[in-house]
Amino acid sequence: MKSKWDEIANARARDKKTHVSFPQLKYPSLRDSGMRDPIQWLTGKALDDGAEGLWRVHDKLYDVTSFLNKHPGGEEWLELTKGTDITEAFESHHLNPATEKILEKYYVRDAKTPRNSPFTFKDDGFYRTLKREVYKELSKIPKHVSRTADLITDGLFLSLLCSSALACWVENYWLAQLWYIIASICLALLTVACHNFIHRKTNWRMFLFNLTMSSYRDFRVSHVLSHHLYTNTLMDFEISSLEPILQYNPRKNKPVYARLGFITEFLFFPFIFFTLFIKRFISIFIREDFLKKHYSWHDCLGFLLPLWMWLITGSPITKVLYVWFWIICAGSLLFHLIGVNAAHQHPDAIKDGDQPRNETPDWGEHQVEALLDRKDINRNTFAVVTLFGEHTLHHMFPTLDHLVLKYLRPLFLQICDKYKAKYRVSTQFEMVIGQIKETMRTEYKSID
Repeated sequence: MKSKWDEIANARARDKKTHVSFPQLKYPSLRDSGMRDPIQWLTGKALDDGAEGLWRVHDKLYDVTSFLNKHPGGEEWLELTKGTDITEAFESHHLNPATEKILEKYYVRDAKTPRNSPFTFKDDGFYRTLKREVYKELSKIPKHVSRTADLITDGLFLSLLCSSALACWVENYWLAQLWYIIASICLALLTVACHNFIHRKTNWRMFLFNLTMSSYRDFRVSHVLSHHLYTNTLMDFEISSLEPILQYNPRKNKPVYARLGFITEFLFFPFIFFTLFIKRFISIFIREDFLKKHYSWHDCLGFLLPLWMWLITGSPITKVLYVWFWIICAGSLLFHLIGVNAAHQHPDAIKDGDQPRNETPDWGEHQVEALLDRKDINRNTFAVVTLFGEHTLHHMFPTLDHLVLKYLRPLFLQICDKYKAKYRVSTQFEMVIGQIKETMRTEYKSID
């Protein structure tokens, strides 16, 4: 027998007028049309947020134009988010309470419309309580902790340079294949490790992400501003950008190829990095001012890897490009497999379509319900940096180094216990099985 929620959810999913789990919110503008890239996501968000060309935080509008070059995190964050609601980003990226006093200086007026987000940040709620305690705890954490993540990232970069060159240089076929595989693994792990730096203020290691031919700037939108802030909702670009080929939200009419996503992803994932590069390049010609506003020198960094391979080995350029192409493709496959098997794609993680316990949940509690941590990954320092470890805490405090997060776990568990938050742990193997089940899931979870 169908539950009442099942009928309601199915009707909302079919009509596409609102979110399924949060019916007070309109269906995201531009979600299912056009190029489905980060710039389109920002454009659609600006249409829905009621920010009136300014920056919105909660129900107030601010003009921080004069603050752009003073922003400690770099101008880019504010440039990208102009005209949108940045409440979730502001709350999760600024732990120091003094930041709110700085923001007050740029107040313009109150917003005219309600926020187009379901999440709340009450002073006595889960997230703000945790944030206050975390801010106090940070002063007790050893200063040298973050150096390990730096060394791991730098080591992977050097390993990529050496292995990619050897893949071109050696004559023996099997040795060349071995170095190609090693280079692909190094590229994938380096890309994950770089993600640790993309969340922070402008720094040189974040540019290493562009060795994939993708763009760290686009990733700041798709991952940091979308996926991290609106995890597993209709506003999560990392879910919508894969549709209709891969569909991670439960839907009754999910086609067969989407239900077999755990197979089709092996055909789709290898070409994502090159596809993203081509999309950005095409945008120069079809979008007004794209070259001026969104394209820069760092979009060409990906070509440094084949240039390095050619200069060091002296191999024919055709051989270099062939080896490089497959290193990028294999690295893309591994990177995205690591991502989809990290924490979110599991039947126990709440998605749009599942019945929420609260239609206006605390943002931090939603993160806990939308993620599962992997205890085997969290036990290993290298795995934490290269396999998206300490994932729940990372989502809530993205600007902190991954290796700082383990020191906050006892405090986090105390706050979870106090608020009865549904924190869960799993293993990497269980997450892989869960991802298979999630791509096949068509049923909505209810609390009936």
